[in-house]
Amino acid sequence: MLSRRKLIKRLSSVPLLGGLVGTLPVTAEAAALAAPKRDLFKELGVRTFINAAGTLTYMTGSLMHDEVLEAINYASKEFCLLDELQDKVGEKIAKLVHSEAAVVTSGAFSGMTLGLAGILTGTDQKKVEALPHLEGTGMKSEVICQKGHEIVYNHALVNTGCKMVYIETVEELEKAINEKTALLHFLHIQSDKGKIMHEEWVALGKKHNIPTSIDIAADVPPVENLYKFNDMGFDFVVVSGGKAMRGPQSAGLLMGKKSIIEAARVHMPPRGFNIGRGMKVNKEEILGMYVAVEKFLAQDFAKTWKSWEDGVAHVENTVKTVNGIKTEVRVNPLGNHTPSLRISWDPAQLKITGKQLQEALRTGDPSIEVGGGGPSSIGVTVWMLKPGQEKIVARRIKEELSKVV
Repeated sequence: MLSRRKLIKRLSSVPLLGGLVGTLPVTAEAAALAAPKRDLFKELGVRTFINAAGTLTYMTGSLMHDEVLEAINYASKEFCLLDELQDKVGEKIAKLVHSEAAVVTSGAFSGMTLGLAGILTGTDQKKVEALPHLEGTGMKSEVICQKGHEIVYNHALVNTGCKMVYIETVEELEKAINEKTALLHFLHIQSDKGKIMHEEWVALGKKHNIPTSIDIAADVPPVENLYKFNDMGFDFVVVSGGKAMRGPQSAGLLMGKKSIIEAARVHMPPRGFNIGRGMKVNKEEILGMYVAVEKFLAQDFAKTWKSWEDGVAHVENTVKTVNGIKTEVRVNPLGNHTPSLRISWDPAQLKITGKQLQEALRTGDPSIEVGGGGPSSIGVTVWMLKPGQEKIVARRIKEELSKVV
């Protein structure tokens, strides 16, 4: 069936009918179809670019799948009760990720705050209202974490009013545990920097009847990580929604024990007597996240991985034709677990620094963002590229490097 716009265009090409069409009144619908879409980024003077750097928050993470956008647009046309939607979506997601319960949050960071808040207060409204002021409430007030897992995002736990206690060994952990200990927290992306591994961490929590949590914000792929740590027995797990899953950038998941998720929900909108009121998630993000999780788990991941390898290989084979270039394909074992390319060169042979090459690509046409490296290297990823953009990235890097040979 022809769209109205195509029909008008086709009729206008016929001399007699074209004249008649030109004299007919144009409906608002037809005018809207014929009007060009606004280029808002250009209108505002905001630079857009090809993302060969990765799912970085300051670069706005990832691009949502078409199916996610369809869900968002669908949700925007109707009203519903927020709690009912979270209930229904949470039930569906929980089954997909092997957890007792789940809820869509405003990112992994808020998931950490809400999960711990739920542990501290349960569903006691007076305690909920008291956070982050713990003194005199009878609530616990300490979170134990390994020193190797100390990163800025642990501030999400401090937001509840709790104090972080850092340890290195099992012996130190055993000594640190006391009547104030509310949680044992684990960071997957830096698990290799700690002395206690996942299974032992969970076992220690069970031994002392203390909940355990894990932050896997940037740790899918592999796909199985989305349910692996729930199966392992962590009491709550948080993950970002706007990275590899390509859901809304401002959404994430809190998964875990039913009692913890139920209590965490008391700290979430639409309620306003809590520390989580500002961590609002709308119906569009909830449905968008649900569809993103479904699509992520249903994909042919071997095919996805092969497409990433092919993209990296194209860039590598193109830039290697420049004299003095060295390349190395890497796969991060933890976090952003995808194939990436390190491009390096002899500074005596190619008179350009890594920062200068980054800037040349950034200010070129089209603008391209790549990862930083050393003084004479850059990093390239392909998993956030649109189809065919690997050819543009490869060509532009080769062009800039060829200028300084």
